[in-house]
Amino acid sequence: MIEVVPIPTPSLGDRSYLVHDGEAALVVDPQRDIDRVLSLAGERGVRITHVAETHMHNDYVTGGLALARATGAGYLVNAAEPVRFERTPVGDGDTVQVGAMLVRVVATPGHTFGHLSYVLEDAGEARGVFTGGSLLYGTTGRTDLLGPDHTGALAHAQWASAHRLAAELPDDAAIYPTHGFGSFCSATQAAADSSTIGRERRFNPALTLDERDYVELLLAGLDAWPAYYAHMGPSNLAGPSGPDLSPPRRADAAELRRRIDAGEWVVDLRDRVAFSAGHVPGSFCFTLGDSFATYLGWLIPWGTPVTLLGETPDQVARAQRQLVRIGIDRPAAAATGRAEDWAAGRPLAALPLAAFADLAAALRAPGGDRPVVLDVRRNAEWADGHVAGAVHIPLHDLPDRADEIPPGNVWVYCRTGYRSTVAASLLAARGRLVTGIDDLFDNAESAGLSLTRPAQKEVPQ
Repeated sequence: MIEVVPIPTPSLGDRSYLVHDGEAALVVDPQRDIDRVLSLAGERGVRITHVAETHMHNDYVTGGLALARATGAGYLVNAAEPVRFERTPVGDGDTVQVGAMLVRVVATPGHTFGHLSYVLEDAGEARGVFTGGSLLYGTTGRTDLLGPDHTGALAHAQWASAHRLAAELPDDAAIYPTHGFGSFCSATQAAADSSTIGRERRFNPALTLDERDYVELLLAGLDAWPAYYAHMGPSNLAGPSGPDLSPPRRADAAELRRRIDAGEWVVDLRDRVAFSAGHVPGSFCFTLGDSFATYLGWLIPWGTPVTLLGETPDQVARAQRQLVRIGIDRPAAAATGRAEDWAAGRPLAALPLAAFADLAAALRAPGGDRPVVLDVRRNAEWADGHVAGAVHIPLHDLPDRADEIPPGNVWVYCRTGYRSTVAASLLAARGRLVTGIDDLFDNAESAGLSLTRPAQKEVPQ
């Protein structure tokens, strides 16, 4: 009996997979913290004999090489990839026996040039396919991560790859993608939690649209991707080691102050309400959650030392685990406990939080101190509708464009409150007077704010 066990990584919007026949196991696209995979294999009582990469990943540091070395497994990587480590080179049409299972390699370029999919066969029947960043649930992987010179060609290749999978596999073959669950490697987000080739034939634009219309739709929907992606490919080609998840060195209040004054990043992991009530001046609010590593990695100048502040050692450990997945290997230091302890008697800073109703009231108030409204959502979100009169600087551009914000009290908003609080903490550390909107953008209009929306196209009568 073959079992496919997804290993989700919600913080990056990805899934890895452990597939086994009760004895031998294959792992597809493992994340860097391989202890999760080893634990799962131990629970199932199976031996990992093979590890497979669908592609050289752009959104995380792979654990594939470290897992293969730890288990003695064969490491399946496209023979055409210019890697700098020993691997089992595979290419289109190759087959690999994994216990009772047969794995067939299919070239599916599009997300990258060297992208592969792995068809899982049992008793001569295709049971499923591990599609990486090729055919996803209701969408496909994006095609612009290798630069604008290749985006168009890869988009056409992505369409052809989707059609090849649909032509070669039966309708009941399950699809097991790596991306699509929040990852910026996906063109859009998954439209389901599971799927088959037959379902994708009916609903996936790559299979329902002709090539030209699919390519136009794909390219029109592409938006910014995290800056740290630029470092993932080179790291994966070099062959990353396993992570060091041992506790960081403890820092006292004096050291925290020195690090902030030196321009290092001291990151507060507490929820934004706690940060708002009192935090170490100059520290940044990145509440620990599924968005933590993505936005920290997106914003931080690469290589800047990071110190983590958490209420408990477990909070710091969970943040550290998220960071090693994107190549931030070791925090410079950490501190746990209360904000008062981190400040050692010095005054804490506060950060006002408000709702959209409060912003509407502030804009209606008489006097000359009109708030500066800052929208830090991405371009596509802004284009769908925004607060009238707002200044637009996407969060990922804010460190380089903060000087463009007009003088005055800045009220900053996003879609849910996470990015607005990050932005508010960055601006407060620069000495700006700022209020964070901790509210859903969906509430803005009902709170009394005027929204600017895209013009509606007239429907011909």
